[in-house]
Amino acid sequence: MRIFFSFILFIFLLGSPALAEEIENTEADGSGVTVLIYHRFGEDKYPSTNIAVDRFSQQLEFLSSNNYQVISLEQLVHSLNGGFRLPDRAVVITIDDGYRSVYTEAWPVLKQYGYPFTVFVYAKATENKHWNYMTWDQVKEMKAAGVDFQNHGFAHDHLAFKPSEMNMDEYKAWIRADLAVSTKILSEELKERPRFFAVPYGEYNETVLDEIRSFGYEAILLQDPGSVSKDTDPFAIPREPILGNDWSTIKHFQMILERVDLPFNSEIPTSGTLANLNPSQFSARLLHPDRYEPSSLGIYVSELGWQKAVLEGDRVIIKNSVPLQRRINRVAVSGKEKGSGWTAIRFWLLVLEKTGEIQ
Repeated sequence: MRIFFSFILFIFLLGSPALAEEIENTEADGSGVTVLIYHRFGEDKYPSTNIAVDRFSQQLEFLSSNNYQVISLEQLVHSLNGGFRLPDRAVVITIDDGYRSVYTEAWPVLKQYGYPFTVFVYAKATENKHWNYMTWDQVKEMKAAGVDFQNHGFAHDHLAFKPSEMNMDEYKAWIRADLAVSTKILSEELKERPRFFAVPYGEYNETVLDEIRSFGYEAILLQDPGSVSKDTDPFAIPREPILGNDWSTIKHFQMILERVDLPFNSEIPTSGTLANLNPSQFSARLLHPDRYEPSSLGIYVSELGWQKAVLEGDRVIIKNSVPLQRRINRVAVSGKEKGSGWTAIRFWLLVLEKTGEIQ
């Protein structure tokens, strides 16, 4: 599934000392930054990737009424690279693919609030003048008004799945070819080189991420849900998908804004291509194990659902005896922060290489 102005926006640009100072002086409340991802607007024919325009308007009004800072993606990346302290109660708005409804439905609403946002362009669809995607003239009109456009690849392929007929060198060359074409087209059309890349379908492995980094991209955005903290890797930024019926309600919207990052590393199995189809455990080493109520810790696997986890030292663990079958599994660690009561969560992705339908 394809899961997420010249008006007064220039105060949000990275070069604004006033905003940088405002963010730096914001009192921390632990809520971090939530990166939202949208796709279609008011396109009921495509319910799995659509949000109703009235719901989108309601969400922007919620952000405004509840004093959330809507910052640019550029500011977020700058913060993660040490430019200034990461703000709390902040949101970044991103939109994937570049459907025509971004121009006709979403942009008029966003202009009412003066919020910055980034559109990741599926270059082949725009280049080929697909009827349901924005034209280059529309893209350039929005860019001239301050909207940020970045790269979502050329062919929008499932890059995490190495075609069976390719060896590893050919696989890497295939990824690089897509990156080269999309980077060239966007650089020529927008008169500047794209700096950020959103992985098609949110599907990745280490090879995909390494090739994107090798092209000089400054940040990579995924479709793993979660919040952003100072411990977030700028080459693995999570985003919360807002789409469909259940995942576009104001209740769901408020819930994801109230989640925080749960930093970990040394996850088992390692993120990316799955070497062992029957891992004996799912686990990760928590960077801040003392932050969480031990009894609240759990691990989620797409095929297995949520399971209560145990904490052994700084490693949170569940045992497993079930072989995985899906081509894609998302794994998450979650727990309640002591004191604040915030729900902390972080995901990683497992990819099973096999022929057959992608689930």
